[in-house]
Amino acid sequence: MKNQHSLSTLAVHAGEERRGKFAPVATPIVQSSTFVFPSSREVQRFSEGKSKAFMYTRYGNPTLQAAEVKMAALEGGEAALVAASGMAAISTAVLSFVHSGDEIISSRNIYGGTFHLFSHVLPDFNIRTNFFSGDELDSVERLVTPRSRLLYIETPANPVMQIIDLRRAAHVARRHRMLLMVDSTFATPILERPLELGADVVMHSVTKYLGGHSDIIGGVLVGNKKVIGKIREMMKRLGGIMDPAAAFLLLRGLKTLPVRVERQCDSAMKIARWMEKHPRFSKVHYPGLKSSPYHALAKKQMHGRFGGMIAADLRGGRPAAMRFADRLRIIQNAASLGGVESLISLPVLTSHWGFSPEQLRSVGITEGTVRLSIGLEDARDLIEDIEQAAG
Repeated sequence: MKNQHSLSTLAVHAGEERRGKFAPVATPIVQSSTFVFPSSREVQRFSEGKSKAFMYTRYGNPTLQAAEVKMAALEGGEAALVAASGMAAISTAVLSFVHSGDEIISSRNIYGGTFHLFSHVLPDFNIRTNFFSGDELDSVERLVTPRSRLLYIETPANPVMQIIDLRRAAHVARRHRMLLMVDSTFATPILERPLELGADVVMHSVTKYLGGHSDIIGGVLVGNKKVIGKIREMMKRLGGIMDPAAAFLLLRGLKTLPVRVERQCDSAMKIARWMEKHPRFSKVHYPGLKSSPYHALAKKQMHGRFGGMIAADLRGGRPAAMRFADRLRIIQNAASLGGVESLISLPVLTSHWGFSPEQLRSVGITEGTVRLSIGLEDARDLIEDIEQAAG
């Protein structure tokens, strides 16, 4: 399907093959580990890279391929690669381009799992990460060394919705011959398209908005054919592939992504405005609010809406945040996001567990910070739930 179609049309139809007399409307789950070749000559052609046949699901699978084609279309990339989890996608991509003795430059406001990978796992392989504040892109220049290979950014950032200027980041990366990788999980392709702003690779945890129903674990990487091809070779060796059944559920979720995100954004905007006026919350982090330091950049970089995620700081610290979370009736206490149901989590107990007080302060998290993922419930019902829980 040509990419001149709208995102809503691509979400439904891109990557789906519906040909033949009894073609299924839904792409089937091809639950097979291996595939039959008609001849040894065809096996040879496959090994030479001259055949589009499938050999082994770790190398490729029709259901996975359909999901990859759809994701490439939605992100405006040449190719995509699905993985077993968001962390599998990140680690595979990083290890495709960064080797022993090399360095990563990363924004400090990133998912806790990514921070631990960069801070505690990769150093064992002699890979160092230098962190910078996303509000100070100019500081990247001082961190660059001859060993810098990758500039890694998450925007909007987990959990306090920091927005980083992607065009500027791409300019810095190009000037120093670094690859720019962007975690765009919170935005989805509906709200932000990093490749169009100069990124080399965009990553999503499809566990979140793209799957949309809190029932799969997965990741995806999108970029040009050369970049994704190199990552695919590493994926074959590391083995962090997505299961065909998960790819089927991802395809299902993507078909409703535009309408889900639109509804979640609209509800989040209403709820954030209401929370900003409530005395129990000392600060509300949402880029759609005019009070947000990222509002102007978000208006320029995001596509008309500001996401379904809200973070807020409760007066009274961790005890107040825990009491608030426990009193909610509709919004559920769970450590994920992007599904049809609204969820709450406390970063100090989940994504940023084990962070020192100094590390928490450096990323704008307090003991009383809560993170809300707004689902598809009625916004008025969610506001009433928040109001009764806040007391």
